[in-house]
Amino acid sequence: MKNKFLFSVFVYFIILVLISLGSWQLYRLNWKLNLISEINSSLKNDPVELSKSNKKNYLRIRTSGTIDFDKQIYLYNLNDSGKPGFEVINPILIGNENYLINRGWIPFDKKDKAEINILDTNTIIGTLKTQSKANSFKPDNDINKNYWFTLNREDIFSYTGKNFSKYIIYLNGDYKAPKPKVITANISNNHKKYAITWFSMAISILLIYLYFRKKNY
Repeated sequence: MKNKFLFSVFVYFIILVLISLGSWQLYRLNWKLNLISEINSSLKNDPVELSKSNKKNYLRIRTSGTIDFDKQIYLYNLNDSGKPGFEVINPILIGNENYLINRGWIPFDKKDKAEINILDTNTIIGTLKTQSKANSFKPDNDINKNYWFTLNREDIFSYTGKNFSKYIIYLNGDYKAPKPKVITANISNNHKKYAITWFSMAISILLIYLYFRKKNY
């Protein structure tokens, strides 16, 4: 009898854990939907003057500055069609603060071509994004060959001798090369699927338990 009681306690404990996990995913789902709505709203707003704004993720801005083409960074990445190439990233001095500006994607054969460095630095329209953490599974950057796989902060300081804002400016505009990256609110949101999975497991275990209890007690 004691073993049956302990088994019942164990089963109900597992069910409560699964229900808790499902509830947590519902909470995360609500948070993610609000975040996506906030991002979409921000992306629809007119750009604001960077120097007069409270900086935040996905803020659309306008500014001007001095771009350093000598320390141009070529970051390996795929374009929207899955073709490999580089994202072109430059240090830019805006007022007294250093930023990195991601000007968009180019194919490999455009690397170091003068034609990719034509833009109006007096009227820069872009979107702020917090720099993501470097993926530890990617290869090391080859700074000497200017072939990058991550925007590792230590490597960037070694290459430029400067520290930069945590926000990267993603250039907007009708440029052909580099072709600016389209910033959207398409971020991963699988919380509903995870919640259904946890709740389904809880229900399944409960039904199996009740069946065997009815059969054996």
